[in-house]
Amino acid sequence: MPQIIEWPTPTETDIVWRYPIEEITWGAQLIVKEFEAAVFLRDGKAYDVFTAGRHTLTTQNLPLLTKVLSRLAGFDRTPFKATVIFVSLKQFQGLFGLQAQSVELAPLQARGRYYLRVQDPNLFVNEIVGGQSAYNTQQVSDYLRGFVNERIIDDLSHYDLATVYTRLDETSFNVKNSIGDYFRRVGLELIDLRFEAIDTPPEWRDRIFFIKQGVTSAEVLRMQTVQKSAEELAKSQGGAAIGAGAVILPTMLGQAGPAAGMAMVICPNCKSQVPSTSKFCPNCGFDFTKVGTPAQPPSGPQPSPAGGASFCTNCGKPLKPGAKFCGSCGAPVS
Repeated sequence: MPQIIEWPTPTETDIVWRYPIEEITWGAQLIVKEFEAAVFLRDGKAYDVFTAGRHTLTTQNLPLLTKVLSRLAGFDRTPFKATVIFVSLKQFQGLFGLQAQSVELAPLQARGRYYLRVQDPNLFVNEIVGGQSAYNTQQVSDYLRGFVNERIIDDLSHYDLATVYTRLDETSFNVKNSIGDYFRRVGLELIDLRFEAIDTPPEWRDRIFFIKQGVTSAEVLRMQTVQKSAEELAKSQGGAAIGAGAVILPTMLGQAGPAAGMAMVICPNCKSQVPSTSKFCPNCGFDFTKVGTPAQPPSGPQPSPAGGASFCTNCGKPLKPGAKFCGSCGAPVS
């Protein structure tokens, strides 16, 4: 009875399977099912490929392997030694999950999935099965997942945080093209790659709003550094008001002149420097208490025309010289 070589029970998740017997007889019956390919491997190198059908193994349908065997004495005797690798040609799903950094070194956590199929069985077996010694589905999956994670980590390091969040489709497309190029070189087709979730720590998430308002990443980082320093100073003073210790902050901000002695922040609306104690921007009225919402003038008596007045006629608080709005209540200064 001739030797029967076939993949007996492939599952939906199996990519490759190695026929357990390496002693192959001439005249053996090779059975390859639909959406499968069988590749003959010897000494880590792929040779002849068989597609769906029933094949009787002869020197005629194993020309590449026969050429190698012909250098050996008695090559036409039976059995001869070779490894038969069965490859599924169906579509498969892989998962990725990783920790990366943006160009500003913002920590990123990402996860998602990708879809692939074997396009060139000979090249795939040569590069992955033989080249990486990945002879079963688990080994192949581990190798591909590791490569995909590594490639995404490298690609994300070239994007800034705002781009990753606001143009995720574009980022996914570029990452997919980068990975797809490599997959083609190893006989695979990358059908799709999708990010399902991407996140960064809360302090970096807060920066995205200001970045979208046009404030540079460096300025946002500067603002938050000042804020954090002020908070730590307040703690060290047993809960004292920030203003009591803010006198040391102008050095960090590189300020001099009238603003010295007061921490300044950048208004995300008009980009002017504003005292950190302001609830409203004195230049444009931006409401810092409702980030992203334009300031609403309060009801009540309207301020009198500015004539060197230094106090708000609505709330009575001091006005910044040249202010168009009260920094405490947001009332316009006519």
